[in-house]
Amino acid sequence: MNETLQTLLERRSIRSYKEEQVSEDDLNQILKSGTYAASGAGKQSAVMVVVQDPETIAKMSKMNAEVMGVTSDPFYGAPTVVVVLADKTASTPVEDGSLVIGNLMNAAYSLGVSSCWIHRAREVMDSEEGKKMLKGWGLDPEKYIGVGNCLLGYSDQEGKAAPRKDNYIIRG
Repeated sequence: MNETLQTLLERRSIRSYKEEQVSEDDLNQILKSGTYAASGAGKQSAVMVVVQDPETIAKMSKMNAEVMGVTSDPFYGAPTVVVVLADKTASTPVEDGSLVIGNLMNAAYSLGVSSCWIHRAREVMDSEEGKKMLKGWGLDPEKYIGVGNCLLGYSDQEGKAAPRKDNYIIRG
């Protein structure tokens, strides 16, 4: 089977990470793949903020958990979190950011790096603390919306595919 198709069929979301940081070379390749995601009208409205500082990750995880109403770690101990945001004035900001995250996850898998999309970036970045974080990253909180968080790291577990549902494909 074609290597790209194999990646698409085998990649799974992973929710358990080792402390080991993603190599700089792998990270750069993964991030570059995100910059090549399709975007509405080719506007490239998305931006990626790479967070590897454990304190900042812990803070974002806590904020995310509060949105969910839980105390567990929704970032599952991942050593790298890529916060994907998009320019809210674009015609397709959520779609643009979503395609970036898809590229990140597939590229990561192809390099042996595990990943998972964690939602609630919009609610976290809309909070007062989230707006401070955006400003700290040099981003205008009035211009950008959070699309999602892409966890990256190495895992000692394998993801398992759920059976595909019936009637997934309908030919018209």
